[in-house]
This record gives sequence, C-alpha cells and structure tokens, in this order.
Amino acid sequence: MLQVSEKEIKNRLAFDNPWWNSSEGIDSDVRNLPKRAYFRPFMELVSQTDVNRAVILLGPRRVGKTVILKQTVQALLDRGEQAERIFYVSIDNPIYTGLGLERLLELFVDQHGHEKFSQLFLLFDEIQYLKDWEAHLKSLIDSYPQFRFVCSGSAAAALRLKSQESGAGRFTEFMLPPLMFSEYLSFIGQEDRLFGLNTEDDEPTIRLLPDDVEELNQEFVRYLNIGGLPEVVYSKTIRQNMERYVREDIVDRVLLSDLPSLYGIADTQGLNRLFAMIAYNTGSEVSLEGLSQASGIAKNTIRRYLDYLEAAFLIHRVRRIDENAKNFERITRFKLYLTNPCLRTSLFGPVNPDDEAMGRLAETALYAQICYSRLRKGLRYARWRNGEVDLVLLDAARQKPEVAVEIKWSDRQADQPEELEQLLHFCKSNRLEEAYVTTRSKIEMFTTDGIAVRFSPVAYWCYSINKQTMEP
Repeated sequence: MLQVSEKEIKNRLAFDNPWWNSSEGIDSDVRNLPKRAYFRPFMELVSQTDVNRAVILLGPRRVGKTVILKQTVQALLDRGEQAERIFYVSIDNPIYTGLGLERLLELFVDQHGHEKFSQLFLLFDEIQYLKDWEAHLKSLIDSYPQFRFVCSGSAAAALRLKSQESGAGRFTEFMLPPLMFSEYLSFIGQEDRLFGLNTEDDEPTIRLLPDDVEELNQEFVRYLNIGGLPEVVYSKTIRQNMERYVREDIVDRVLLSDLPSLYGIADTQGLNRLFAMIAYNTGSEVSLEGLSQASGIAKNTIRRYLDYLEAAFLIHRVRRIDENAKNFERITRFKLYLTNPCLRTSLFGPVNPDDEAMGRLAETALYAQICYSRLRKGLRYARWRNGEVDLVLLDAARQKPEVAVEIKWSDRQADQPEELEQLLHFCKSNRLEEAYVTTRSKIEMFTTDGIAVRFSPVAYWCYSINKQTMEP
C-alpha cells in the first residue's frame, strides 16, 4: 500500500502555514473574528520566551482554542517575528497520522534550515490525538530550550490529566472558558450601548445605565440560550440548529468519545443519563445517595462520573458551609452547576424570561462567571437547618466570608425585605456589614440592623464580575 511521501507532508505543512509564502498572514476569515478577552493574557504568556515551559491551552470544546492559536500567529507576525520561524500544525489531520512531535519538528526545521538555537514558535493544535504527547513534548522542551512550544486540544480532561501527571515544571496551563457575558455583549456590539464609563471619579469605572436594564435583560436571556459558544454567536445557521450543534459536536463528543477513551468508561448511556439529569437541574443541591437513586447508578460510579464531568469542564461542584462559614467534616451534600448555561437550553429547549427555569439558569450563569475568575477558590454556598445563602465568597487566606449574595431573577425581595431574614442572619453571624441581592431589574439599597442591603440586576452582576475579576 502506498505511503504518504515526505514531499506531500511538507506541502500540507506549507498549506497550513500560508504566512510562509505570503505577506497576508493568517486566513482573512479568522483574522476578522473578534478576539476573546483572554487573548491578551494568553499572548503575554506565549511571549515569555525566557521561561523554558510549554503553554497548554485548556478548555471545553468549541470555545475558540484554534482561533486563538491562529490569532497568536498573526500577533507574532504583526510584531515583526519572521514568518518562517512560526509553525502551526493541527495534529488531527489524517496526513500526520503516525508522525510524532519530533518528526514534525524535524520536517519544519529541514524545510527552512533552522538551527537548534534559533528562536522558533511551535503551535500544536489538537495535541491529544498524539499518543503519549506529554512525554514527547517534555523531551522537546528539554532538548530545545530556545523554542517556544504552545499546545491546545479539545479533549480537555485528557490534557489536564496528562499535563498534571507528566508536565510538572515544564507545562503552564491556560484556561479558556466558554464565552463570558461581558465578551458576548462585546461580540454582538452591544457593550458600549448598554454600559458606559463613570468619569466622575479619578479612574473611570464601568457603570450600569439604569434606563437600559430591560434591554440588558433581553441580551442576558439570549446569552443564557445561545451565548456561551463563540461560533453560535457568529453563525445564524448554527443558532437555528442549536440542539444538533451542541449535542453532537460538544456533549456527545465528550461523553461518548473523550471521556470513555481516557477513563475506560463502558456505560456511556449511564454517563449520558447522569449528565442530562444534572443539566436539567443545574444549581440544585444534591447528594451521592440522591443521584444514585434517581439515576440507578451506584454511588461509587456516580463519584467517578462527577470527577470525569468536572475534568471535562462540563460541570462545577460547589462546596457547602454552615451558618458560621465552617466547612462540614463530611461532604455529603453539594451543588452542581453547568459550566455553560446554553448546554441546558440546547438539550431541553430555550427559556423565556418568565419561565420557571430562568432562576436556576441565572444562578448558573453567575456561578460560571465567578468560576473562571480569581474569586473561584473562595466560592461556596451556605446551608443550615433553617436557612440558606445562595452564594458566599470566602477570603482565600483567612477563610472568612467577604461577600454573601442571594441570587434571584425577581424584584420581589426588594419590595418584601422580610424574605431576606436568612441572608441577614448569615451576615450578622459572620460580622458582614453588607449583603447583596440580585434582582431582575431593580437597583436600590436600604439599611437594616446596621447591614446595608444592596439590590442590583443579576445580568449586571454577570457583566461586572467577569469584567473586573477575569483571570485565566
């Protein structure tokens, strides 16, 4: 049987790297796409060439990892890097089957006559398709300290597992999350219209324009339904067939391919059933016993499946504390959230502003913004015998509450503050001087028993948290 020749492979490499033979850079369709808010910190990390570590770009499927790699190529070209010193290859192309990283590097170096100590940028996309990639990459890093290696892949769980097992001291992880609400507004050209700058202070800060709360909420509902995936925002065709796009290209690929191949899962139907249950009930407090009874899956298997789903960036688990912000000795109950609200709507249909599910999805969206920020380590919820607080942020060093939030998609609590007794009790127990309540549209504040209770729309919280606390 005929084998693919070296010449054909080099021709394909040249096709995948058009900047070698053209001054135009990357393809115009990618160059014209808006940049994620995470592009700048990612580019700063790639540019740290004095650090002998590979950058591993992690994230769920379809959040724009390939796009950010190609935009990185363009940024390197724009700052004056020589085109022939930048190498991009997508490992999933069948023509590269059987070729290791070393061989691909040899072909690139031979094609351009590079020396071992040249400053080169090597971007390997979909690296999880290469067996034992982590060992090969570590060897290349040690052998070629002048080369800058950048890798990404869609099998996020596999990448994180292998990176942590074999890349200690050699790999730096960078997390690219689903599209955040502030990014979504920027992508659709609505951020400047809905938000302005407060220029009365010495340092301008973002502020909400109260007259636009209703329009902000309209975009927030759209974000819950379609906004977590860049391609969905770009493409009207995909938006019209969300269920098929998300189900087949994201959920099924992870549950039926990525996770079974990595962890040897045989009962993919059980895993699918568990995920569908979590997606429908996102934001609910659960126990292993309850999940086992509802799904018909053994508790030990449920525990492993939750580990897998979290490693694949499909869900977040949030720990519970008591009314005094103390951890429980045994973790018997916890909350489960989707990492991306549109996963639920794509499986079970879109939500409208007055649907019962809106409250859970608004809470899921707020948790998603925090889970991908520098506040994530202190994220908790509180529940005790007679009360609950939806969201608590702990100071990472002191493990003391700094913020307590009741999350609502309703204005009722602003009119009926007596319903906030549990939130106020928690604040008093933990000496908090402020309490926060999200609303659908109201912005106001009142003080009771020395505690300032601040009301503002949950959509504004989702926008401002990511805008002010983003951290990869």
